[in-house]
Order: sequence, then C-alpha cells, then structure tokens
Amino acid sequence: MQSLNTSPVTSGAAARITISVDAMGGDKGPAVVVAGLVDSIRQRPDLDILLHGDQALLQPLLEREPGLKGRVTLRHAPGVVTMEDKPAQVMRHGQDTSMWATIDSVRDGAAAAAVSCGNTGALMAVSMIRLRKLPGINRPAIACLWPSRNPGEFNVMLDVGADVKADPSDLLQYAVMGSAYAANGLSIARPRVGLLNVGTEEHKGRAELKEANELLAREADRGGFQHMGFVEGSDIPGASVDVIVTDGFTGNVALKTGEGTARLVAERLKESFTSGLLAKIGALLALPALKRFQKRIDPRRANGGVFLGLRGTVVKSHGGSDATGIAAAIGLAYQLALSGLTEGIAARLASIAAAGQDAPLMAPGDSAGAGIKGGSTE
Repeated sequence: MQSLNTSPVTSGAAARITISVDAMGGDKGPAVVVAGLVDSIRQRPDLDILLHGDQALLQPLLEREPGLKGRVTLRHAPGVVTMEDKPAQVMRHGQDTSMWATIDSVRDGAAAAAVSCGNTGALMAVSMIRLRKLPGINRPAIACLWPSRNPGEFNVMLDVGADVKADPSDLLQYAVMGSAYAANGLSIARPRVGLLNVGTEEHKGRAELKEANELLAREADRGGFQHMGFVEGSDIPGASVDVIVTDGFTGNVALKTGEGTARLVAERLKESFTSGLLAKIGALLALPALKRFQKRIDPRRANGGVFLGLRGTVVKSHGGSDATGIAAAIGLAYQLALSGLTEGIAARLASIAAAGQDAPLMAPGDSAGAGIKGGSTE
C-alpha cells in the first residue's frame, strides 16, 4: 500500500516548495498559465514549479520570462485532456496527458501539491486512481472558499461537486476534512462547523441529516472542531460558522448560484454607474470605495477548489482563470503544502471512532519531504 508522506521542513539550507502545474487544461491556453507562474514566483522566493505540457508550445513562452529561469522545470507531455473528454476515456487513454503527469509528480514525491485548470471530472478520476484515498475515506470531497463576514474573509464549504451522494458518515468525514482545511488554510485553531439544512431547528430536514447532526455533535471534540448544529443557505457567507458541510449536489448548486449572483450584481452596478452623466460623476467620486469593494468580492482571490481525502493535495483552478486566478490557485496549493494539509486530515481522521480507523495512518519510518526539499535531504 502506498505510504502517506509527511512534509517537514528540515534544517540546513532554505527549504524549497515544489508545485506541479498542468499548463494545458485551461480555456485560455498555456500563455495565461505561464503569466500566472510569473506572479506566483515573484511573490514566493522559495517556490519552484514543475510545468507539464507540450514543450513546443511552452518553451518559447518560458524563454520570454527571465524571472522563471531556474525556477520552472518543463516536463513534456504531448496529450491534452479537453473539457469534453469523459473521465472514463481519460482513465483508459490519458497516460500521456499533462493532467496525468501533473498528478503523478505528487504521487512520486517530486511535488508537494498539484494545480490544474482542466476538466473537473477527469481531474478527480485521475487523482483518485493515481494518489488513492486516505485510509477510512469513503468519498473524497471538493472544498471551496466562500467570501464571508468572518475576520478571515472566507468560509470553507464542502462538498461542492465531487459526489452527489453523502450519508451521515460521509458528512462527518467532510466536517473533519473541512475543519483541517480551515485550520491549515485559514489558521483557525478550532473551526466552527455547520451542517447545511432547510432550517436551523433540530426537527427539520431529512432523517439522514438529523442522524449526521447527532454524529457531528458526538465526534466534534475528537475531530478537532466545534459543532454549531444546522445552518441555512443565508449562513454560507455569514459569520456564525467557519465550515459549511453538505452533499455535493446541494453544494454545487449553491456554488453556481453564488457565482451567477455575483456576476449579476457586478453587471447591474456597471450599468447603474454608466447610465448617465450624473451617474458617471458619482462613479468617479466613489472610485476608491468601488475598487476596495471589487477587490473584496473578486472571485479570483478564492480561485481553487481543493480535493480533500486523497493522499496528496490537488487544487482545481477554474477553467476560465486568468493569470491572477492561476496565481491565486498556485498560492493556495503552496500554502496548503507548507502547512501539511494531508497530514492534518489524516491525524484528525485517526482521532474519530466513526472514521473506522483501527490502526495508525502513518507507520514509523514512512518517507518524508514529498515535494519539499532542504539542503540536507534533497
């Protein structure tokens, strides 16, 4: 069985964080991905990139960016997973693709995390078969960051589309994984977890949700989170919880609804401030406040759904991401790799009886330092 690698930062020379990036999966082409690398590397002097894709296309793009020299290693992968490809098709014939190579770099310990803008279903399928699930995990989940009223400005919500089904034990695992993500990604020591329902009253909801609510309350201490009971849709961007747990069908509908609403608000504001001379003057006077508002609600800041429950960290960037969005996804992968997200999830899962763990997840002597190398261990 594949061992679960830990990621300590060793003494000696400064540690390096390596992120594996799929250059070919996005809607806007590899040039945008390379532009995102420039932003990421400029901000993080200890970051290195393994870039996967067509060498004939990527080499000229890299040569135009002197800041990437010595920081990006190009690995040729001729195949491309398109948005129209079925996951089963990719599993049978996708071994030569940039997506497959990106995930294999994490599997082989060459990188600490992977980032791809590609087909979500195919990426999840490749990630599951190449990285495998953590012991005790039934269904992996996709977690997203949702703008909120909390001090950290974001809440975690999962699942947002990995699997439309979720029984009470799955929802407990989502709570554990989501709380680990909030702890590692948002620095919340003991995250508050809410279970999404049609109301906050305990008598509301399906029987499975009521059972899950009791399960989360019973296992909260061992799972390292505070269980806040049921929450409603209006609490997703609120300040009453840090993590919202739901099934993939409900979470995906909520996510797409939120994205559509945000676009509508932005369009209506633009229409209002350009509707006449006085409106344009008002927009000019309000420009500093509008820029602050735009920055706070900019979806590119939270770009990146994280696959949780696997033996490695995978960040799914939006297919239409620009350079700013791709840099944000790489930054998220960097932060989660540095903080040891996978190990944090494994440790929390090992602490809850309902996770079905009857043995340690990591045996003494497991290999260390996947994708993170110091001078004494490289």
